[in-house]
Formats: sequence, structure tokens, C-alpha cells
Amino acid sequence: MKNEDLFERAKAVIPGGVDSPVRAFRKVGGTPRFIVGASGPYLFDAEGKRYIDFVLSWGPMILGHGHPSVVEALKNQAETGTSYGAPTELEIMMAETICQAIPSIERVRFVNSGTEAVMSALRLARAFTGRDLIVKFEGCYHGHVDSLLVKAGSGALTFGIPDTAGVPSTIASMTVVLNYNDVNGFREFMAQHGQQIAAVIVEPIAGNMGVVLPKYDFLKSLRQETKQCGALLIFDEVITGFRFCFGSHPDFVGLRPDLTCLGKIIGGGMPVGAFGGRKDIMALLAPEGPVYQAGTLAGNPMAMRAGLATLEVLRTTNPYERLEETLGLFVQDMQAEASRRGIPLAVNHRGSMAGIFFQEGEVRTFADVMKSDTKLYAQFFHALLDRGVYLAPSPYETLFVSTAHGKDEMEKAIVAVREALAII
Repeated sequence: MKNEDLFERAKAVIPGGVDSPVRAFRKVGGTPRFIVGASGPYLFDAEGKRYIDFVLSWGPMILGHGHPSVVEALKNQAETGTSYGAPTELEIMMAETICQAIPSIERVRFVNSGTEAVMSALRLARAFTGRDLIVKFEGCYHGHVDSLLVKAGSGALTFGIPDTAGVPSTIASMTVVLNYNDVNGFREFMAQHGQQIAAVIVEPIAGNMGVVLPKYDFLKSLRQETKQCGALLIFDEVITGFRFCFGSHPDFVGLRPDLTCLGKIIGGGMPVGAFGGRKDIMALLAPEGPVYQAGTLAGNPMAMRAGLATLEVLRTTNPYERLEETLGLFVQDMQAEASRRGIPLAVNHRGSMAGIFFQEGEVRTFADVMKSDTKLYAQFFHALLDRGVYLAPSPYETLFVSTAHGKDEMEKAIVAVREALAII
């Protein structure tokens, strides 16, 4: 099979030939790779080519592909049923694990995706506060929820306008878009409008405009200002939950939100999402309270089994320091090679996540991200792809490493990086 032939077949029956837009390679050009299998740190495409995988299903495969514990858990569950539409002990076990690992989550509800988690958390926040307006930050992505698919208006402190067809302007206007890492701008807005705000939602470490690290004062100001005006603070940790430590990094540094959204890693590669937080807020959910939220496949036993197996490996092996060292050495070598060749390159990294930006200077805001040379990234992407290294097919996504990325894979990857930087 050829990737090009599969893509043509797909376009005849699937819009754009893909089921998620970024897979279409539009940001980098070329033909998507159709994957037929994966093992450890590797992907294998329809043409039999092997790639060192730095996408990792966009984050959840922190143990690599086909980890024995996860595979065994899935096999065992499949033998006893893949879905029941009824409660299972597995849901309780997962909820207990999450509540123990993340102190700010006292109760948790499972859903099927990060988008569902965010949508439900916003509904809950509006019900709890009796307010309608939501604050988000430019460059942060929280799933394809209508009210969050918005962009900033013409002024610094304006209400959102639709960023996609099909979102009514009345829905978009219920969301305010502010600048990530802008402490003064946020405080100024809250001073004027805080009493109207139901919730402020943020990626505490942004992973959807590349990786953009927060200023501690920025996150601290979110907590202080929301508390002062009675709004809720929601951390979207669909990508970052359990990736930097066993639990939530903001929780460990003393920044406790009211609600948290989770996904990715807690499903161990299976579709899953969750939202949780304070008991008094979560008590509003049906059937205990008046806020309706439901899902036939929520708490699916396959996802719970895979997630529990993944979290148990993370808990017992505590690989986080090693993951950070693995990625840190890779980033250091990449930046040194770019500097040697006079190529402007900024790489933000934390733990096992990194964002690659072909530009000078620090990248701390969405405006900084937009200065990046996307054409240079596309050339770099294809040069690496030709050399068997698979990065995200977009300059605004994240590079991930897993526990399966060993010394051999990282050495091969850095050789490929050096060769790629030599020809772009």
C-alpha cells in the first residue's frame, strides 16, 4: 500500500481524508503517513517505513506503544466485555487513584474525551456561580467546544468572536479572550468585569501553541483574582495531567484550581476524559444535583483498565526525572547544532514535553509563537520524516518523549536532527 493511494481513498469518503484536521499535514504540506502498527518508541506506516515517534498519539502514550502491562490489561478486559453501560468497580478504582494523586480533586466524573470534560466543567461552573461569562487565553485549546472556538476581538479586552463557521456570534460573545502570561492585562480585566465571570479556564502549561511555559505570577494571579470575585478557576490538564509528576504539577506547587479537566494519559491510549474538583461544586451534577451531564460510554471498562495499568506503572517506577533528562539532552543538542549553523531556534521544554520554534528570543506568549518561521519548520519536519523521525505535522504542537525512548533511539534522532538542520 502507498500512503498517497490511501489518502486518495480516504478523501473520497472522509472529509479532507482525515478524522482530525492536523493529521492532514496542511501546515507542513505533503501526504499523511497512514500507520499500520506501533511498538515501543516506533511507528510503522503502510509502506513499511519505521519512524521514531515523538507525537505519541498527541500525548497519552507516556509508556510508549504496546507496553506489556497495558496490553495485558486490555486483553483481560476484552475477554470479559468491552462495554456494559453500567457501573463497574474499575471506575471507582480510577476515581480513587485520581483523587489520591491530585488533592484538589475531591470528586471526579468520567467522560469520553477532553472536549466533553471541558464542556461539562464549564456548564458546572455556570450553574455553581449563576454567571455566564468564561475567560480563556489566546493560544490555549480546550477542545472543539462551541463557546471556546473563539478568537480575540480587535481590542485588548474585548469579547470573543467566532473562529470557525457554525459557531453563532451570540455563543462566542459569552467568552472573553485574553493574553496568556499577561498578568496586568488579566488583573485589569477582572477589576472591571470579575463579578460577571463564571470561570477562568487555562492550560497551566500551554501545549497547543507549541509548549509555552507559564510565569508563576501569572498562574498565581489567576488563583487570587478568581477567588476574590467568586469565579471558578479551571485547569485544563488534558495533556499535562500525570505527565510531569504523578498527579498535577500545579497542585504540587500549591496552586489548587476549583476544577480540573483530565484525559490522554489516564486512558493509557484509549479514548477518555474526566473532570473533577471540589465536593461542593461536583455535588451539583446529576443525579445528585440539577446539572445534567451523561454519556453512554463514560467510564468505559477498556479505557479504565488501560488507564489504571498506565498509572500503576507511573506510580511504581516514577520515571519523571529520567524523562526530563532524556528530553533535556536532546533539546540541548538540537539547540547547539542550530546555533552552530546560525539557525534561529528557540525550544521550550518542561519534563517530557517540548515546543520547537524557529525564531530568536524567548517564546512566552501567543504573539511570540506567531513570529516563528513556519516554512522552516515544514522543511525541518520533512527532512526528519525522510530520516525516520516523526514530529507533529504542525509548528504549533508538542514534541513528547516516552519511557520507551532509550539511548539508542535518542542518538539516532539527534543524528537525524543534525542532518536535517544541515539542509534546511
